[in-house]
Amino acid sequence: MSAKEDAKGRRPGKGKAKWIRILLGVGYWVQGFRCFPWMAVNFFLKDTVKVDSSTLQILQNSVNLPMVGKPIYGVVSDAVYISGQHRVPYIAIGAFLQAISWLTIVILSQSNISIVTLSLYLLLSNLGASVAEVANDAIVAEMGKSENSQSASSGELQSFVWMASSVGGVLGNLLGGAAIDRFSPQSMFIFFGLLLVLQFLITISVPERCLNLPKSPSNVGIRKQLSELSAALQKPEIAYSIAWFAASYAIIPALTGTMFFYQTQYLKIDAAVLGISKVFGQVVTLLWGIIYNRSLKSVQPRKLIETIQATMAVFMISDVLFVKGIYRQMGVPDSIYIVVFSGVLEVLFFFKILPFSILIAQLCPRGCEGSLMAFVMSAVALAFIVSGYLGVALASYLGVTGNDFSGLPLGLLIQAVCTFLPLFSSSWIPDQKSKTRTE
Repeated sequence: MSAKEDAKGRRPGKGKAKWIRILLGVGYWVQGFRCFPWMAVNFFLKDTVKVDSSTLQILQNSVNLPMVGKPIYGVVSDAVYISGQHRVPYIAIGAFLQAISWLTIVILSQSNISIVTLSLYLLLSNLGASVAEVANDAIVAEMGKSENSQSASSGELQSFVWMASSVGGVLGNLLGGAAIDRFSPQSMFIFFGLLLVLQFLITISVPERCLNLPKSPSNVGIRKQLSELSAALQKPEIAYSIAWFAASYAIIPALTGTMFFYQTQYLKIDAAVLGISKVFGQVVTLLWGIIYNRSLKSVQPRKLIETIQATMAVFMISDVLFVKGIYRQMGVPDSIYIVVFSGVLEVLFFFKILPFSILIAQLCPRGCEGSLMAFVMSAVALAFIVSGYLGVALASYLGVTGNDFSGLPLGLLIQAVCTFLPLFSSSWIPDQKSKTRTE
């Protein structure tokens, strides 16, 4: 290899792209496949532990608390190097923690594991997932800074990892829906645990030097990294965008646990149908990544996010009609509605993340990509937790339980109204992509 080729980055660039796509492809695929064991967790809690809908939703949201700590993991990964590396080791650590948690749950659940113990290990699993996601997101942000943000390739890596995650979600839900009736939840947990062991082995085999990531100056401490993150968050275009984005989720009272019980307890929908519904949603997510990459990258982020937000509200209103039996009277089977409309609504919540993450990556100052992207995802995670708790409060206020769903239509209508509200303050998001990089 000649010095000329090195300088221009031709062959090294191809090698770098190969290693990055292997590392991120596996990482985001496994991240999407996490729905596989979590489907088993829901049925395990409902059928084996015998929790009610409110308890299920509280647990679903509470075990996501490690996601809120993402800024800490991001600052540490930006500032603390392990054997000269500051991304790959954290991905490996995250995979290892997840593998330990799921495999331990398999062992303990054989002796009637308590809900408290199960929650602790699910917390550990989400801690590992959070650490790995922060490192993966930081790599994507760093590589996005090296691309020409105005070129046709802008956002290509983001779209690639989005699609990798979607493919993992499709397979996870498809296999999960089929496996839940054929295998025990413990069998599904051990399968995912072994998959995480495989991810760990693949990750430690990828040397970070092959990724050609930008390296921070020596002796960059956590205090300095926190200072840089604070400076980034003081920029109005970043602070207002993140505040609006988080609020657009937090203000919506989620009724996921209630809808799960409504579909499985009241409508007696088979687990395979729920799995197919999630598969349909993941296929739509995959198509969204492809369509965005090919046709929508030039659309102003604010306009695109507003459209998604309004579409979410429309689908929620459609859910009101579904619960009232209007579609059933029109000859549409419940299973068809759940597969198509419920599947799409579930993933619509995440459609905003792709254009928003690309916008934030462009606005992000160099040197704190991991910290800022972690802060964004932490804010989103906290928003989902708040949304879940609000949903429990709303269901309780309306008297909705695992056996009484008479107040569910009103709850869904309130949910739709709350989804429309953020549209009135969407001016907080920059109306166009940054024309220059933020240094």
